[in-house]
Amino acid sequence: MCMNLKQHIKTLEESHIKPDVRESVEKLDEVLADAFFEIGSSGFMYDKKECLESGVVLSEMSLHNFEMYPLADGVVLTTYFIVDKTRNRNSYRSSIWKLIDGRWQMYFHQGTISPLSLEEALKKA
Repeated sequence: MCMNLKQHIKTLEESHIKPDVRESVEKLDEVLADAFFEIGSSGFMYDKKECLESGVVLSEMSLHNFEMYPLADGVVLTTYFIVDKTRNRNSYRSSIWKLIDGRWQMYFHQGTISPLSLEEALKKA
């Protein structure tokens, strides 16, 4: 797998957790594919329209243990561990990114709350 692509997708994932992107309808619209849907850590499902209209959670988060797996031409799966400092909880996350109209967009996302600390998650990597 091309390391430049892995770094590019990681940069997109990291931008997606930043408050300035999360609170901007325009920036979220750019990152999320039109057919985007999410299974949130709450257990509820959301689509792009709901994310743009209702907004997404604004938390101070850091991303760890980033991995990327090719699924098909122009489609990759990412997995990583998030430390959410605002809500004082951690989660495992996964996203499917698709190359659509010449740019990578998030097609699917899921978050699962984890009881692991960052140190424990790093040991499992």
